[in-house]
Amino acid sequence: MRHGISRAMNSKLVARLSLVLLISGLLALPSCHRHHRPPAKSKSSGTIVKRQLNTDGSYYVRKGDTLYAIAFSYGLDPMEVARKNGISSPYTIYPGQKIQLKTATGSSSKRGASSGVQISTVKSPGQVTTKTVNSTTSSKTKQTKPAESNPVASPSGTAKTPSANAIKNKDPESWKWPTDGRVIRRFVAGNPARNGLDIAGKEGQAINASSGGQVVYSGNGLIGYGELIIVKHSEKMLSAYAHNRVRLVKEGDQVWAGQKIAEMGRNSGDEQLLHFEIRALGKPVNPLNYLPKK
Repeated sequence: MRHGISRAMNSKLVARLSLVLLISGLLALPSCHRHHRPPAKSKSSGTIVKRQLNTDGSYYVRKGDTLYAIAFSYGLDPMEVARKNGISSPYTIYPGQKIQLKTATGSSSKRGASSGVQISTVKSPGQVTTKTVNSTTSSKTKQTKPAESNPVASPSGTAKTPSANAIKNKDPESWKWPTDGRVIRRFVAGNPARNGLDIAGKEGQAINASSGGQVVYSGNGLIGYGELIIVKHSEKMLSAYAHNRVRLVKEGDQVWAGQKIAEMGRNSGDEQLLHFEIRALGKPVNPLNYLPKK
Protein backbone atom coordinates (compact mmCIF):
# COMPACT_ATOMS: atom_id res chain seq x y z
CA MET A 1 0.00 0.00 0.00
CA ARG A 2 2.78 2.34 0.98
CA HIS A 3 4.60 1.56 -2.26
CA GLY A 4 1.50 2.48 -4.27
CA ILE A 5 1.16 5.85 -2.48
CA SER A 6 4.84 6.56 -2.90
CA ARG A 7 4.64 5.83 -6.63
CA ALA A 8 1.61 8.12 -7.01
CA MET A 9 3.38 10.92 -5.17
CA ASN A 10 6.46 10.50 -7.33
CA SER A 11 4.33 10.64 -10.47
CA LYS A 12 2.71 13.91 -9.33
CA LEU A 13 6.11 15.37 -8.42
CA VAL A 14 7.50 14.47 -11.84
CA ALA A 15 4.49 16.01 -13.54
CA ARG A 16 4.88 19.24 -11.53
CA LEU A 17 8.59 19.44 -12.30
CA SER A 18 7.88 18.90 -16.01
CA LEU A 19 5.30 21.69 -15.96
CA VAL A 20 7.72 24.04 -14.21
CA LEU A 21 10.46 23.25 -16.73
CA LEU A 22 8.02 23.78 -19.64
CA ILE A 23 6.89 27.19 -18.32
CA SER A 24 10.51 28.23 -17.69
CA GLY A 25 11.42 27.27 -21.22
CA LEU A 26 8.54 29.27 -22.68
CA LEU A 27 9.48 32.33 -20.63
CA ALA A 28 13.05 32.10 -21.85
CA LEU A 29 12.10 32.03 -25.54
CA PRO A 30 11.56 35.84 -26.03
CA SER A 31 14.99 36.64 -24.66
CA CYS A 32 16.54 34.37 -27.27
CA HIS A 33 15.06 36.41 -30.09
CA ARG A 34 15.59 39.93 -28.81
CA HIS A 35 18.26 40.57 -31.42
CA HIS A 36 15.64 40.04 -34.15
CA ARG A 37 13.54 43.05 -33.10
CA PRO A 38 13.50 45.78 -35.76
CA PRO A 39 15.29 49.02 -34.86
CA ALA A 40 13.14 51.86 -33.55
CA LYS A 41 12.10 54.46 -36.10
CA SER A 42 13.92 57.76 -36.04
CA LYS A 43 12.09 60.52 -34.17
CA SER A 44 14.30 63.32 -35.39
CA SER A 45 11.43 65.09 -37.17
CA GLY A 46 9.53 65.31 -33.88
CA THR A 47 12.39 66.85 -31.97
CA ILE A 48 12.91 69.90 -34.18
CA VAL A 49 12.86 73.04 -32.07
CA LYS A 50 10.64 75.84 -33.30
CA ARG A 51 12.58 78.95 -34.28
CA GLN A 52 11.85 81.68 -31.74
CA LEU A 53 12.82 85.32 -31.90
CA ASN A 54 14.22 87.15 -28.89
CA THR A 55 12.30 90.15 -27.55
CA ASP A 56 14.66 92.49 -29.41
CA GLY A 57 13.77 90.83 -32.74
CA SER A 58 17.02 88.89 -32.94
CA TYR A 59 17.67 85.18 -33.39
CA TYR A 60 20.42 82.90 -32.07
CA VAL A 61 21.83 80.59 -34.72
CA ARG A 62 21.48 76.87 -34.02
CA LYS A 63 23.53 73.98 -35.34
CA GLY A 64 22.42 73.12 -38.86
CA ASP A 65 21.04 76.60 -39.60
CA THR A 66 21.91 78.49 -42.75
CA LEU A 67 21.23 82.15 -43.49
CA TYR A 68 18.82 81.09 -46.23
CA ALA A 69 16.90 78.69 -43.98
CA ILE A 70 16.45 81.35 -41.29
CA ALA A 71 15.31 83.94 -43.82
CA PHE A 72 13.00 81.38 -45.44
CA SER A 73 11.35 80.66 -42.08
CA TYR A 74 10.33 84.28 -41.65
CA GLY A 75 9.65 85.20 -45.28
CA LEU A 76 12.63 87.56 -45.39
CA ASP A 77 15.04 88.43 -48.18
CA PRO A 78 18.27 86.60 -47.21
CA MET A 79 20.41 89.26 -48.89
CA GLU A 80 18.70 91.98 -46.84
CA VAL A 81 19.31 90.00 -43.64
CA ALA A 82 22.97 89.60 -44.65
CA ARG A 83 23.38 93.30 -45.36
CA LYS A 84 21.78 94.39 -42.10
CA ASN A 85 24.02 92.08 -40.10
CA GLY A 86 27.24 92.72 -42.04
CA ILE A 87 27.45 89.10 -43.19
CA SER A 88 29.48 88.84 -46.38
CA SER A 89 29.67 86.16 -49.06
CA PRO A 90 29.71 83.17 -48.69
CA TYR A 91 27.26 84.14 -45.89
CA THR A 92 28.67 81.78 -43.27
CA ILE A 93 26.99 81.85 -39.86
CA TYR A 94 27.90 80.09 -36.62
CA PRO A 95 25.97 78.36 -33.79
CA GLY A 96 25.32 80.89 -31.04
CA GLN A 97 25.67 83.89 -33.37
CA LYS A 98 23.04 86.57 -32.82
CA ILE A 99 21.33 87.83 -35.98
CA GLN A 100 18.92 90.75 -36.08
CA LEU A 101 15.78 89.95 -38.07
CA LYS A 102 13.42 92.73 -37.05
CA THR A 103 13.20 95.68 -34.69
CA ALA A 104 12.72 95.24 -30.97
CA THR A 105 9.24 94.70 -29.55
CA GLY A 106 7.45 98.00 -29.20
CA SER A 107 9.63 99.85 -31.71
CA SER A 108 7.89 102.09 -34.20
CA SER A 109 7.08 100.54 -37.58
CA LYS A 110 5.68 103.71 -39.14
CA ARG A 111 7.25 105.47 -42.11
CA GLY A 112 10.47 107.09 -41.00
CA ALA A 113 11.36 104.28 -38.58
CA SER A 114 14.64 102.47 -39.07
CA SER A 115 13.39 98.92 -39.55
CA GLY A 116 13.07 98.74 -43.32
CA VAL A 117 12.63 94.96 -43.19
CA GLN A 118 9.81 92.50 -43.68
CA ILE A 119 8.42 91.52 -40.30
CA SER A 120 7.10 87.97 -40.03
CA THR A 121 5.12 86.24 -37.31
CA VAL A 122 5.11 82.45 -36.98
CA LYS A 123 1.51 81.26 -36.70
CA SER A 124 1.95 77.50 -36.99
CA PRO A 125 4.67 75.05 -38.03
CA GLY A 126 6.16 76.11 -41.33
CA GLN A 127 3.77 79.02 -41.69
CA VAL A 128 4.54 82.71 -41.39
CA THR A 129 2.70 85.88 -42.15
CA THR A 130 4.78 88.65 -43.61
CA LYS A 131 4.34 92.40 -43.93
CA THR A 132 6.80 94.86 -45.34
CA VAL A 133 7.72 97.91 -43.30
CA ASN A 134 8.81 100.76 -45.55
CA SER A 135 11.22 103.28 -44.16
CA THR A 136 13.14 106.34 -45.20
CA THR A 137 16.36 106.43 -43.28
CA SER A 138 18.60 109.46 -43.11
CA SER A 139 21.83 110.11 -41.28
CA LYS A 140 19.86 112.00 -38.64
CA THR A 141 17.39 109.19 -38.03
CA LYS A 142 18.02 107.26 -34.85
CA GLN A 143 18.88 103.70 -35.85
CA THR A 144 18.11 100.56 -33.89
CA LYS A 145 21.39 99.13 -32.67
CA PRO A 146 22.19 95.91 -34.57
CA ALA A 147 22.62 92.62 -32.74
CA GLU A 148 26.29 92.50 -33.61
CA SER A 149 28.17 95.75 -33.67
CA ASN A 150 31.02 94.19 -35.64
CA PRO A 151 30.26 92.56 -39.00
CA VAL A 152 31.32 88.98 -39.55
CA ALA A 153 34.78 88.82 -41.07
CA SER A 154 35.37 87.20 -44.44
CA PRO A 155 37.95 84.36 -44.78
CA SER A 156 40.59 86.96 -45.64
CA GLY A 157 39.99 88.61 -42.28
CA THR A 158 38.39 91.79 -43.61
CA ALA A 159 34.70 92.46 -43.14
CA LYS A 160 32.82 93.17 -46.34
CA THR A 161 29.29 93.76 -47.50
CA PRO A 162 28.17 92.03 -50.71
CA SER A 163 29.31 94.19 -53.61
CA ALA A 164 26.86 95.14 -56.34
CA ASN A 165 29.46 94.03 -58.89
CA ALA A 166 29.66 90.59 -57.28
CA ILE A 167 25.92 90.02 -57.18
CA LYS A 168 24.29 87.90 -59.86
CA ASN A 169 21.15 89.84 -60.71
CA LYS A 170 20.03 87.81 -63.70
CA ASP A 171 16.88 85.86 -62.84
CA PRO A 172 16.02 82.58 -64.61
CA GLU A 173 14.72 83.09 -68.13
CA SER A 174 12.70 79.89 -68.01
CA TRP A 175 11.41 77.37 -65.48
CA LYS A 176 10.50 73.69 -65.63
CA TRP A 177 7.88 71.78 -63.71
CA PRO A 178 9.65 70.12 -60.77
CA THR A 179 7.73 66.84 -61.11
CA ASP A 180 4.87 65.17 -62.94
CA GLY A 181 1.44 65.17 -61.38
CA ARG A 182 -1.78 67.00 -60.76
CA VAL A 183 -1.85 70.25 -58.79
CA ILE A 184 -4.18 69.54 -55.89
CA ARG A 185 -3.66 72.82 -54.02
CA ARG A 186 -2.74 76.15 -55.56
CA PHE A 187 -1.00 79.25 -54.32
CA VAL A 188 -3.17 81.74 -52.42
CA ALA A 189 -1.66 85.18 -51.77
CA GLY A 190 -1.67 86.14 -48.11
CA ASN A 191 -2.43 82.60 -46.90
CA PRO A 192 0.64 81.16 -45.11
CA ALA A 193 -0.73 77.63 -45.57
CA ARG A 194 -0.78 78.10 -49.35
CA ASN A 195 2.63 79.60 -50.12
CA GLY A 196 3.10 77.36 -53.14
CA LEU A 197 1.74 74.40 -55.09
CA ASP A 198 0.98 70.90 -53.84
CA ILE A 199 1.63 68.47 -56.71
CA ALA A 200 0.31 64.94 -56.22
CA GLY A 201 2.25 61.91 -57.42
CA LYS A 202 3.72 58.62 -56.26
CA GLU A 203 6.24 58.19 -53.49
CA GLY A 204 9.72 57.82 -54.92
CA GLN A 205 9.12 59.61 -58.21
CA ALA A 206 11.72 62.10 -59.40
CA ILE A 207 11.82 65.68 -58.08
CA ASN A 208 13.79 67.92 -60.44
CA ALA A 209 15.31 71.38 -60.13
CA SER A 210 12.92 73.86 -61.70
CA SER A 211 15.83 76.00 -62.90
CA GLY A 212 19.60 76.04 -62.57
CA GLY A 213 21.24 77.34 -59.44
CA GLN A 214 23.01 76.52 -56.18
CA VAL A 215 21.64 74.45 -53.30
CA VAL A 216 21.60 76.73 -50.26
CA TYR A 217 19.70 74.42 -47.92
CA SER A 218 19.27 70.65 -47.73
CA GLY A 219 17.86 69.33 -44.47
CA ASN A 220 14.85 68.84 -42.22
CA GLY A 221 15.21 71.71 -39.76
CA LEU A 222 12.18 73.74 -40.88
CA ILE A 223 8.97 72.63 -39.21
CA GLY A 224 6.17 71.84 -41.64
CA TYR A 225 8.41 71.19 -44.65
CA GLY A 226 9.85 67.74 -43.90
CA GLU A 227 12.93 66.93 -45.95
CA LEU A 228 13.49 70.27 -47.71
CA ILE A 229 15.75 71.55 -50.48
CA ILE A 230 16.13 75.25 -51.31
CA VAL A 231 17.84 76.32 -54.54
CA LYS A 232 19.14 79.84 -55.13
CA HIS A 233 18.76 80.94 -58.76
CA SER A 234 19.84 84.57 -58.39
CA GLU A 235 20.17 87.15 -55.64
CA LYS A 236 16.42 87.60 -55.97
CA MET A 237 14.91 84.20 -56.77
CA LEU A 238 14.71 80.97 -54.75
CA SER A 239 12.76 77.75 -55.23
CA ALA A 240 11.87 75.23 -52.51
CA TYR A 241 11.04 71.50 -52.68
CA ALA A 242 9.42 70.02 -49.56
CA HIS A 243 8.28 66.64 -48.19
CA ASN A 244 10.92 64.61 -50.01
CA ARG A 245 11.55 60.96 -49.22
CA VAL A 246 15.21 61.25 -50.16
CA ARG A 247 17.41 64.31 -50.75
CA LEU A 248 20.04 63.73 -53.43
CA VAL A 249 21.95 67.01 -53.23
CA LYS A 250 23.76 68.85 -50.46
CA GLU A 251 24.36 72.50 -49.63
CA GLY A 252 26.79 74.10 -52.05
CA ASP A 253 25.98 71.81 -54.98
CA GLN A 254 25.37 73.40 -58.36
CA VAL A 255 22.30 72.02 -60.16
CA TRP A 256 20.90 72.49 -63.63
CA ALA A 257 17.30 72.81 -64.81
CA GLY A 258 15.67 69.39 -64.90
CA GLN A 259 18.31 67.68 -62.73
CA LYS A 260 16.94 65.10 -60.30
CA ILE A 261 17.56 66.44 -56.81
CA ALA A 262 15.20 64.36 -54.67
CA GLU A 263 12.50 61.70 -54.56
CA MET A 264 8.89 62.41 -53.66
CA GLY A 265 7.76 61.60 -50.15
CA ARG A 266 4.70 62.20 -47.99
CA ASN A 267 3.46 65.15 -45.96
CA SER A 268 2.22 64.99 -42.37
CA GLY A 269 -1.22 64.04 -43.70
CA ASP A 270 0.31 60.96 -45.41
CA GLU A 271 -0.35 62.43 -48.87
CA GLN A 272 2.15 61.55 -51.60
CA LEU A 273 3.10 64.92 -52.99
CA LEU A 274 5.65 67.66 -53.54
CA HIS A 275 5.16 71.08 -51.98
CA PHE A 276 6.83 73.53 -54.36
CA GLU A 277 7.47 77.24 -53.79
CA ILE A 278 9.09 80.10 -55.67
CA ARG A 279 10.16 83.14 -53.67
CA ALA A 280 11.22 86.59 -54.86
CA LEU A 281 13.20 88.66 -52.34
CA GLY A 282 12.04 86.22 -49.68
CA LYS A 283 8.34 86.64 -50.44
CA PRO A 284 6.28 83.69 -51.76
CA VAL A 285 4.96 84.25 -55.30
CA ASN A 286 2.60 82.23 -57.47
CA PRO A 287 4.64 79.50 -59.21
CA LEU A 288 2.05 79.28 -61.99
CA ASN A 289 3.17 82.73 -63.14
CA TYR A 290 6.61 81.25 -63.88
CA LEU A 291 6.04 77.63 -64.87
CA PRO A 292 5.10 76.72 -68.45
CA LYS A 293 1.42 76.07 -69.04
CA LYS A 294 0.40 72.44 -69.24
